Amino acid sequence: MAIQERPGSADVGTDVLSVRDLRVYYHTPRGAVRAVDGVSFGIKAGERLGLVGESGSGKTTIALALMQLIRPPGKIEGGEVLIDGENLIGLSDEQMRQRRLAVIAMVAQGAMNSLNPVIRVRDQIVDALRDHGLRLSKQELESRIASLLTRVGLPPHVANMHPHELSGGMKQRVCIAIAISMSPKVIIADEPTSALDVVVQRQVMETLRNVQLDLGAAIILVGHDMGLMAQAVDRLGVMYAGNLAELCEIRAVFEEPLHPYTQMLIASLPSLDQKGVFQGIPGLPPSLLNKPSGCPFRTRCPQAFDKCADVTPLLTEVKPGRWVSCHLYDVDGVPA
Repeated sequence: MAIQERPGSADVGTDVLSVRDLRVYYHTPRGAVRAVDGVSFGIKAGERLGLVGESGSGKTTIALALMQLIRPPGKIEGGEVLIDGENLIGLSDEQMRQRRLAVIAMVAQGAMNSLNPVIRVRDQIVDALRDHGLRLSKQELESRIASLLTRVGLPPHVANMHPHELSGGMKQRVCIAIAISMSPKVIIADEPTSALDVVVQRQVMETLRNVQLDLGAAIILVGHDMGLMAQAVDRLGVMYAGNLAELCEIRAVFEEPLHPYTQMLIASLPSLDQKGVFQGIPGLPPSLLNKPSGCPFRTRCPQAFDKCADVTPLLTEVKPGRWVSCHLYDVDGVPA
């Protein structure tokens, strides 16, 4: 099978967001840290895509790159981020500022770090609206704010409160309200439920799902929790050392993981059948400063063979909708 330029979903349709060969490096005195090193994927309107992987695998860097929020010493070295055909990479700061919230929005990890602690919720929503040229009367503005808060499950009087007066789940919902204030086509949620208890996690994820259905937007969910991903996303991308190791529908990941890393990741999850038995993944991810030749997972892989040491596997569609970067699925030494 031929390698497609950007893996999308298996369904027929046009990707609202298309990422092509995205590369983000952090430049240090010792050299370039290749945090994201040639990642491609697509996502359709109304679809939910998850990105998981160990810390340092490149998940959050991808999220920041999509928002054009990479700052020195980081730099987007190449690739394209297309939304409805427009490449966000290369836009001026002012052009990109107008597209944030209006086209693509982000719900960041740690709501307290995203909200100004000394400004009321109302004023923070108003800032987002006015920053995009929305001019409303006082009555219209109050109605718009109340509507946004109601859509995320908060009473309108929350607009009069400061962030420190809200619980963790309420603060995260305020962040979601701001993110949807201009009806974006793509919403990025970077570990939106971290530091929240399981009940509030579910409430926040239900809120995200409801506003997505309301807007028809695509969602990219970044996180570590495979259980949460199983309940929340349609497709899952497994990141390793700055690349996608596997990309497919969420059910397939659990029923038939293909990449050895995905297999070991699934095997490491707690099981009710084997209580008290924990199986980790031996070894550590490679340094992204001096990335080894060949497959980046080979030193930890129990199925590695000679070719893995010399040739970097390419993300290849080995079955309809099943993408994997592993030489175990090569045919006659040539990617399928």
